Amino acid sequence: MQQSQDELYWSKTSKLMITMMVLWVFFGYLVHMFVIPLNNIKILGFPLGFYMASQGSLIAFVVMLFWFARKQDQIDRECGVAEDE
Repeated sequence: MQQSQDELYWSKTSKLMITMMVLWVFFGYLVHMFVIPLNNIKILGFPLGFYMASQGSLIAFVVMLFWFARKQDQIDRECGVAEDE
């Protein structure tokens, strides 16, 4: 039995949303829970825990935003619901 276009679209979109939420929890919470052990690793003289808490998570969120937009656009085009079609 073949999935309808709507079911395929929702399936791919939900997988992308779940992936994004897992990454958000990782960079937003889990990394910060391990700041003390990460401080033993130095990058350019700064402790990795400090870097991840102050800049790394923000950079990850911006990269995630652009990645999500690109992947969702691919899903939209594949399923025929892109805005510019």
